[in-house]
Amino acid sequence: MKPPSAGGAAGGAIGALAMSMVAGVLVAAAVTPVVALSGMAATTAVDVFEKLPNHLNPSQLAEASTLYAKNAEGVYEEIAVVYDQDRRTAKWEDISQFVKDATVAEEDPRFYTHGGVDILSSGRAVLQNATGSGYSGASTVTMQYVRNVLIQDALAIPDEEKSEAAYKAAMKDSIDRKLKEMRLAISIEKKYSKDDILLGYLNIALFGRKIYGIESAANYYFSKSAKDLTLAEAASLVATVNNPSKLQIDIKEKIPANKERRDKILNSMLRHGKITQAQFDEAIATEVTPKITTREPGCFVAEQRRGVGAFCDYVLRTIKKDRKFGETPEESAFNFSRGGYKIYTTIDLGMQEAALRATQENVAPLMEGINVGSATSSVEVGTGRVLAMTQNRPYNNAEDFLSLHPEFTTINYNTNYEDGGSSGFQVGSTFKPITLAEWIRNGNSVQDIVNVNGRTVQENSLRASCMPDKVYGFGSFTFTNDNMGTTGNRSVLTAIANSVNGGLVSMQQKLDLCDTISMAQKLGIYRASDQPVWTQEDVDAERTTQDQVGKNKLLTLHGKPRELTLAPSNVYGGVDEIAPITMASAFGAFAGDGTVCEPSPIDEILDTDDKPVAFTKGKCTEAISPEVAAGVAYALQYAVTNGLADHAKSTRNIPHLAKTGTTDHVIDNWTVGASTKVATATWVGNAGPTQLADGSWERVSTQGFLGPNGALLMEADQRIWPAVMDVADANYGGESFRPPSEASVRQNTAQIPDLRGKSYDEAAAMLTRIGFAPANGGEVDSSVPPGQVASTEPAAGATVAVGSGITIFVSNGRASAIPDGLIGEIGSSAEATLNGAGFTSVTSVCEAGGKIDKRKHRVVSVDPASGTEVPFSQQIQLTLACSKP
Repeated sequence: MKPPSAGGAAGGAIGALAMSMVAGVLVAAAVTPVVALSGMAATTAVDVFEKLPNHLNPSQLAEASTLYAKNAEGVYEEIAVVYDQDRRTAKWEDISQFVKDATVAEEDPRFYTHGGVDILSSGRAVLQNATGSGYSGASTVTMQYVRNVLIQDALAIPDEEKSEAAYKAAMKDSIDRKLKEMRLAISIEKKYSKDDILLGYLNIALFGRKIYGIESAANYYFSKSAKDLTLAEAASLVATVNNPSKLQIDIKEKIPANKERRDKILNSMLRHGKITQAQFDEAIATEVTPKITTREPGCFVAEQRRGVGAFCDYVLRTIKKDRKFGETPEESAFNFSRGGYKIYTTIDLGMQEAALRATQENVAPLMEGINVGSATSSVEVGTGRVLAMTQNRPYNNAEDFLSLHPEFTTINYNTNYEDGGSSGFQVGSTFKPITLAEWIRNGNSVQDIVNVNGRTVQENSLRASCMPDKVYGFGSFTFTNDNMGTTGNRSVLTAIANSVNGGLVSMQQKLDLCDTISMAQKLGIYRASDQPVWTQEDVDAERTTQDQVGKNKLLTLHGKPRELTLAPSNVYGGVDEIAPITMASAFGAFAGDGTVCEPSPIDEILDTDDKPVAFTKGKCTEAISPEVAAGVAYALQYAVTNGLADHAKSTRNIPHLAKTGTTDHVIDNWTVGASTKVATATWVGNAGPTQLADGSWERVSTQGFLGPNGALLMEADQRIWPAVMDVADANYGGESFRPPSEASVRQNTAQIPDLRGKSYDEAAAMLTRIGFAPANGGEVDSSVPPGQVASTEPAAGATVAVGSGITIFVSNGRASAIPDGLIGEIGSSAEATLNGAGFTSVTSVCEAGGKIDKRKHRVVSVDPASGTEVPFSQQIQLTLACSKP
């Protein structure tokens, strides 16, 4: 209560009337006898008192929550604290007796003898307020405790308006409020022991700033536990409670005022026999010398300590959106901020350190000429536990700090937008394994042969069952291969290992485009944001801007839905913007028998009593069958041992699978892969548009830029990923991947049918249905009618690998089979028969070298032999049986 204003009898009369009501309350409560100044006032007071609530249950006090992470030695260490109130609840035995004695001696000397309301203090207050000779609130420690409980209860209301109203009621300077405190104090005294009440008071009291409770106060002001406080220190802290804003000793100018009240408390302790004269003299002579230890809250501390600021933010966002902490995100955040939880996170500080070091060595936080970014996420296969999460730009969420330090960011490049992330990044060829998974699911093999060439493809050659016409479209699209060294008809295994776009398009032509996109969604892949994203139109229109504090959120007029894009380019080039942690989780399914797990950053949460707190854990589901996963793993392991992902080989002989990805103009560069224990995704690229000298905006390629160690930025992912996985291999090991099924790796073969006499289109369609890749070999001399198939290469009846190229030759009609029955015929007759069949070049020779008589000598042999099909222009030789000369 504030002291009444000076000025005469009116104020004294009001004070007398008020305190007479207090005295009447004491009579009604039967606490102790008191002389009522007015019968009417006492009667009124009794009536008011009886109608007041008489029950108070002190609720859980708000405390700081602490985040822990396991270090390289396997020991949990604190990485951050978060709080609305910095409070460490202390036990009775953990508080210095000096603190207890100082509180009672100064605030409530008869604390251990009254029943919650001190009649002597109340009577003195009546006289002082009535006569104007002084002001006294007459509040006992119990009443002060009650008031603090009501204040804390008000602050614990999530609804801001209701909280403010309750707080004003608890702080209201009125008789009603004082009566309520008394009524509740008496109730408290009946339910709790004196020691419990004093302990509650010392734990709930405010000591300045956001420091609540004697333990946190001792830690902050003197860098020690409350049980170790000296007499002078204890008195100084108890003094602070009287008016923290004026007496807190972390401000030098306020130390003299604190010392004055401290010395008053020491006098009270001496007067009441709590300390000896010697103790008093020593304490009085001691200067107030604080030793401040700050307990800075927030994730910036985690960034400073261990480079896990972005991960810390991810943990907090995960909890705040958890409905087990509240019905709304706001309520969850509020409840969490007061919970006093111990949060044991999943992060592996050894892996985190390796990821951070590799990132810093290869990608600078800021680079002139490019909005450079890098992110690496690692998750445990089979559980989704997040083991590493780092990026090139350190985390800080203080806007005033960011304006001065643009190398920091509030954006977590690893996560989805609602988890504090960006809008994601195009994943390029790391999408190819999803198409491969659908290929194997449909019974195909990685050994099947496909056309890997770049080419123009008709859209209606792509089935899309979810589209109205059941095909993707009716136009065409043209694509090329970055890898120009792999052409022709090759195995799917080669197409994946060498990342050849043409092979994936050929595969998709035998699948359903809608099913391929659905496969990605089953693997937990979806766009990182439904926020507006970068498009080429924005470059042209120069409408994209960046904010002043280094955020990379792109402000455009072109939004896209959260679902993946249904486009042929997605199946081989990953056009959608995906978060790195999402890609790591998806590849974890390939390494983990098809089980995909939602990323989970928390292992356990304990309350202030070390009891488990329920929270929503990431779910694991079977996205694909173990057989499909094993087939994909087989191909991606081949990409490491024999393909473009050779940088992903383990130095510890741990099997790895991996896939690289690069988007158009080398803007995004990826390596995503896994062992059987850990999956990691590393992205390096352009985090957003860059403003050029002419004021326009452009998505700048990473090609040509050098990182801190002088190596090409576009290859930084190939250096960061192995560094992280090397520690993962050391910490978690890894086994061989599940052997692929026979069906997924067998060499599927088929017999080439006899296509003679069919049109080219008919023959090509038949070969395509079987799985071969037909090619037109042009016209050949043949006896088959012109325009019809004459032959194939390989020939009809041959058994070859499905997907192989089969050349079709079409007849020009300019050939025939040499007639039968020529042997034994007269030479002239045989020549006539051949001429009649269309052959224009026929010669005869004598068998014995004698003189030929075609009208007399007979044919003994024909070359080529009868039945052989040859062009009409080819020379035919008849050998006749001639007499010797």
